[in-house]
Order: sequence, then C-alpha cells, then structure tokens
Amino acid sequence: MSTAIKHPNVSEFEELLGGSQPVLVDFWAEWCMPCRMLAPVIEQLGERYAGRLSVAKVDIDKHPELAQRYGIQSIPTVILFDKGRPIHTEIGLRPIDAYTKKIDALLG
Repeated sequence: MSTAIKHPNVSEFEELLGGSQPVLVDFWAEWCMPCRMLAPVIEQLGERYAGRLSVAKVDIDKHPELAQRYGIQSIPTVILFDKGRPIHTEIGLRPIDAYTKKIDALLG
C-alpha cells in the first residue's frame, strides 16, 4: 500500500478537504471487484501527483455517512475536489487518462 494514499476517517476527511491541495477521493468497498481493479490506478495517481494533490480512498462500508453525503450509488466512484467542493466525478472502472486529464487541467 502506498504511503501517498490516505485512508481518512470522517474527521480526517473534513481536514483533507479543507487543506490547501485539491483532493482526489476513491469511494470503494473491499467486495467490489472493479474497485480492486482500479486500486493500482489510484496508487499511480497518488505517486504521480505527490505534493500537488492529496489522494484518498474511502471505504463506503466503514464510512457510509460520507458515501451518503456525496450521493454515492455505484462504486467505484472517484470525485475530484477543489477548495472543498466536488468539481468532477468519474463512475466505474476508468483508464488513468480519464483522471489525469482533469487533474492536469486543474493543476495547470
């Protein structure tokens, strides 16, 4: 497991969103096969953007209140936040380019 990826609880999640960096959050569950297939992509994003973007994984079974707050109905769902607001959402198993295009545009 990469140290670039955070696994926040609810209060840590709030701190993360309130931080100075944009945040990419992967909402997932252990039993979800597409989520497991997406995990290496999320790891790569964490390493590629270390220091410029916070990357987190939220297990919806452990933190259902976060999943409910952001209307997660299907997993994996990946949300890109800027200044605490969700600005882009990808649902389902997507290639790394689907994320890097949006992240690169945000980071400039």
